[in-house]
Amino acid sequence: MLKKPEDCIFFQLAKAAQAGVRYWTSRIAHLNVTAVQGLVLAFLADEDRVTSARLGQRVQLDSATLTGILDRLERLGFVERRKNPHDRRSILICLTDEGKRVAREILRISREANASFLKEISQEEEALFRSLLVRLAQGG
Repeated sequence: MLKKPEDCIFFQLAKAAQAGVRYWTSRIAHLNVTAVQGLVLAFLADEDRVTSARLGQRVQLDSATLTGILDRLERLGFVERRKNPHDRRSILICLTDEGKRVAREILRISREANASFLKEISQEEEALFRSLLVRLAQGG
């Protein structure tokens, strides 16, 4: 039951998301990437040399948003776009050597940041929290 606006689940979700982004940004700021750029690099570390469509599906970003992120990562020298030898209609997104180094560092930081950010809750609470987030992201 909502008694005050701050009791609204959407307000609480927004505040939690802001806290998470702020925390993640502070952990990777020295790498000169934004929170979303860092996550894209982490996904590329997990699966490199993928089409932009595949990467967009994995990171759940629309094409226009992903294009802007990739443009900046390319300017930073972390990714390159290459012709796809198997499909001339698409390009592959590939980590450069510097991009691989930064992506590995982001994965390392991610492991530490996840543990640190969630340190106030038990493993059982974390598992429940993660499962609830997945369910809510899928539409309830």
